[in-house]
Amino acid sequence: MPILPIVTYNDPILREKTQEVDSRTEVIDRFLEDLIETMYYSNGLGLAAPQVGSSHRIFVFDPDPMLEDDEEKLGLIVCINPMIIEQSSQQVSMDEGCLSIPDVKDMVKRAETITLQYLDEHFVEHTRNFSGWPARIILHEYDHLDGILFIDHLSSFRRRMHKSQLKAIEAGEAEAPYPISPKKHST
Repeated sequence: MPILPIVTYNDPILREKTQEVDSRTEVIDRFLEDLIETMYYSNGLGLAAPQVGSSHRIFVFDPDPMLEDDEEKLGLIVCINPMIIEQSSQQVSMDEGCLSIPDVKDMVKRAETITLQYLDEHFVEHTRNFSGWPARIILHEYDHLDGILFIDHLSSFRRRMHKSQLKAIEAGEAEAPYPISPKKHST
């Protein structure tokens, strides 16, 4: 199972809407294995298909590292063709970052509780409620499937504060403890 390079924020695939997965195939099974392996290798809490250059409507996540000792552990969850059914009106601001935007973090306000419908890796349908960190991770990864990045939720003032970091990523100067694949500039 290869570790896939993570594309950086300026790659056009991160701004595209993803395509639903029609059926379970060997190719999809292999892709899921690689996506999961890449998420864990990169120390991510979640990883969406566009972040590794794929337009599949898939993300994986494991919120357990962020959960308190008294919270129920969820482990790895694979979400194929996910759909957010409901979001609470109660919102919470928390610090977020993204593997596709190395070393950039900021406060983002998101719904505290959501209801998600999705297919797991066996194409079994689930409808589940999530709150706290799991909900936040899902909303972050779900945004990736619709071409939205966490920095899009920031005010223009907050985005300007990250301008030099974003320019460095765009110039191919980003460094990360995992393989990254900056947008290739035409010559």
